[in-house]
Amino acid sequence: QVQLVESGGGFVQAGGSLRLSCAASGRSFSRYNMGWFRQAPGKGREFVAGITWRGRNAYYVDSVKGRFTISRDNAKNTVYLQMNSLRPEDTGVYYCEAKTSGSIWNVEASRDYDTWGQGTKVTVST
Repeated sequence: QVQLVESGGGFVQAGGSLRLSCAASGRSFSRYNMGWFRQAPGKGREFVAGITWRGRNAYYVDSVKGRFTISRDNAKNTVYLQMNSLRPEDTGVYYCEAKTSGSIWNVEASRDYDTWGQGTKVTVST
């Protein structure tokens, strides 16, 4: 079973940047579609970005388009989320999620993924 470990969160001022990483265990990482989700205090989990197994296609929630970039390095079993021009509303715990089975992928639905990490906290101050 794949395990995911997120890192790279922290405290940053508005307008700053962070790069999140998600390291996966196991040999089959390159077969998985991956997603980043976030959860702000008192709110539900929200889709942020997703990437197909080869990295050819990426998807974003409208609020991060042009600011965030998802990418992956299958040789390193790692998926990244580069976050630029951060805003206070980007604050939350960011989770990396993997879809390890099934052929139909609803990229924006957290329930469609079957594996996730413990999360990394991002705080953006004004």
